Amino acid sequence: MRLTAEQFLDRPPKSLQPLYVIYGADPLGALEACDSLRELAKQQGYVEREVFTAEPGFDWSRLASAGSALSLFATQRLIELRVPTGKPGKEGSAAIENYCKRLPDDTLTLVSLPDMDWQGKQTKWFVALEAAATVIEAQPVDRETLPRWLAGRLKRANLSASNEALDFLADRVEGNLLAAKQEIEKLTLLYPPGEVSLAMMEDSIANVSRYSTTTLVAAIHEGDASRIAKMLDGLKAEGEPPLLILWMLAGELRLLLRILGVTRAGRQPFPSKAREIEKLARKHTAGSLVRLNLHAALIDRMIKGVNHNDVWDALLQFCCGLAGARLPIHMPQN
Repeated sequence: MRLTAEQFLDRPPKSLQPLYVIYGADPLGALEACDSLRELAKQQGYVEREVFTAEPGFDWSRLASAGSALSLFATQRLIELRVPTGKPGKEGSAAIENYCKRLPDDTLTLVSLPDMDWQGKQTKWFVALEAAATVIEAQPVDRETLPRWLAGRLKRANLSASNEALDFLADRVEGNLLAAKQEIEKLTLLYPPGEVSLAMMEDSIANVSRYSTTTLVAAIHEGDASRIAKMLDGLKAEGEPPLLILWMLAGELRLLLRILGVTRAGRQPFPSKAREIEKLARKHTAGSLVRLNLHAALIDRMIKGVNHNDVWDALLQFCCGLAGARLPIHMPQN
């Protein structure tokens, strides 16, 4: 049987199979699936636990011995085999194949692996695991599937959100599922069960710090250069990564490029934000947006250390350019 990590977490099995394999490109999903399986095992009487980590030099005979040994207290056991590299080697491959042929009684075995590429899935030991185990894959969550992933997480917390609110949250946490989990946990503390509106979502995320990229974007739409400078100073003081700020700003730039017909890529603006974006677009031409796009690429090079100019000065210039506003007087206009 094959399941995704989300399927396993959403519908935990009532009875456990003797062998589980958990792997995948999403470390958070794999970790949560392992934790959930351990908890289910504990609830169903698997009170003994042995953990083997197949690091270089690991004695694979220990796995065979554990499989053939009787429980010390005649109770059910959980045996965990962790293969951090996903490459057990010749001896380990044979040990895993033999273990799959003779699964021990009264024992639940969990094999945890990293993400496996196509070649790794064709190995004899992995094929043997697949044939004998319930395989749980923690699949990657890309931007397209992230709102659905968030909706599932909210549902588990007895919360729901509109598509607009889910898209807002997805834009804020894309590429960082741990941050997404933390934001949802925060929502459960702030609001009672039920629907979380877009406004509630914005308030929750804006409260992460005194200054946020969300309020910076709002200042850009207002064309307030002094407030933009203040926001950037605050974000810098709080240690906000310049790359995250640039990522948020680049999202606004892509919307403007789409509206002016420079590109067809990117998403449509949220209906509630469309008027703001269109108003900002009237301050620009296709040429000014192309220049801003080049400026964004330059800032990206600064962040990566290729260009050693001041990243924060460059971000201020970019923000003011995006806002269609003049730089504050204290800031030299290069």
